Amino acid sequence: MSNALKLTVPEGLPFIDFEREFDHPVAEVFHAYADPDLVARWLGPRRNRIGVDHYAFRTGGSYRYTHTGPDGVDHVFSGVFHTVRENDFAIQTFEYDGYPDVVSIEFLTFQALGDGRTRLSAHAVYPSMEARDGMAQSGMEDGLADAYGQLDELLARAVV
Repeated sequence: MSNALKLTVPEGLPFIDFEREFDHPVAEVFHAYADPDLVARWLGPRRNRIGVDHYAFRTGGSYRYTHTGPDGVDHVFSGVFHTVRENDFAIQTFEYDGYPDVVSIEFLTFQALGDGRTRLSAHAVYPSMEARDGMAQSGMEDGLADAYGQLDELLARAVV
């Protein structure tokens, strides 16, 4: 894959940074993030089914979705969109029901690179090193890489 996920877990800091480039315009990548029907088609590992309870990608909106693994176990995620600026930026919280009271704050930037390409960058802040390390060791990198691969496929089919 020419547009590999770059994930960084800095030593001694409660952050995880990641970025991924897409060979599609910012408006298409942003729309795939904003439309709940499209989100349900790419978010999460391929091996999981996703059920979107609600998803309002707008300032003051919120989301809740469930990934069901091949073992039948449900993993529920939820959060609030604090700021959403179309085709530009979003701030959201992220919480996994399996670890209550651990909420991260994520800053997403959608950057036009020219020639119809986009860089999506994220900076996730965790309340403790333990929480950050737990996320980093959870399979996050493989799950994100798989999800963004599916997003690439969705964008390539021009369904956005």
